[in-house]
Amino acid sequence: MSDLISQFLTQYTYEAAFTVLLLCGLGLPLPEEVTLIGSGILLYKGQVEFFHITMVCGLAILLGDSIPYWIGRRWGPAALRLRWVARVMHPERFAKLQQMFKDHGQWTTFGCRVLPGLRIPGYFVAGMMGMKYWRFILIDTAGVLITVPVSIYIGKLLGGRL
Repeated sequence: MSDLISQFLTQYTYEAAFTVLLLCGLGLPLPEEVTLIGSGILLYKGQVEFFHITMVCGLAILLGDSIPYWIGRRWGPAALRLRWVARVMHPERFAKLQQMFKDHGQWTTFGCRVLPGLRIPGYFVAGMMGMKYWRFILIDTAGVLITVPVSIYIGKLLGGRL
């Protein structure tokens, strides 16, 4: 899978990074970091510019993160009856995330940004629990402003070693 994404990224650079990261928000079983580090390798090779690839990746991630938020906000627990939603939202994970929101408030959203595997379910629960969208996107943006440039830069540093 990572070889396929690497070829796609090499050929279509910005469009590929945007598409793959947006699909991650829909549940593509691929960590965002694979695409971000791949983008960093392209940066090392001089095929992309740091500012542009960082903005494209950040925007795609924010849009992708908004999808589970809005599903949770719009349909809430009723969405759990959909097979593809239920696959991502296991009952145990759902209960733990609800408790995290009760215990730690809306900053749980920030924690979900940096903990792979919790992003989609966490954003779904944020929407379901009535978190205001402006607050969700503000907190998620704070996480994206940290994780995206760092991951891309790590890819650039690794570019000469791969």
